[in-house]
Amino acid sequence: MYAICELNQLPNRRAQGFVLARRAEDGHVRPWPIFVIRWGRHVLAYENRCPHDGVHLDWERGQFLDGDGLRILCGKHGALFDMGTGECVDGPCMGSALTPVALVVDEEGDICVTGVVLEEDDEHDSGCGVE
Repeated sequence: MYAICELNQLPNRRAQGFVLARRAEDGHVRPWPIFVIRWGRHVLAYENRCPHDGVHLDWERGQFLDGDGLRILCGKHGALFDMGTGECVDGPCMGSALTPVALVVDEEGDICVTGVVLEEDDEHDSGCGVE
């Protein structure tokens, strides 16, 4: 598990982007952009990549949700995604889905990424409040 942020640092009903460092199959460390959504004590995360053509979802930095805050929005194409499943519900990538990122909130209240091997790399790592 890798702690990326304290739960109380992420505002409720908001999403925030992070750039972590992950070792690729070729052995190189590369940036891994993700975003985390907080809904009360529940958190979920997805890779920050639209399945339509691979661009970051937050065309406007840090803006991941639609105007109502109920769906994930691709700022470039206007595609809308279900927050709970990541499935595209409207737009050019209907039938596709965002890539989920496994998270847990530990006993200390830290949001932790699980199921992947991350690398310590100051060039790529960004935590809460830093984008």
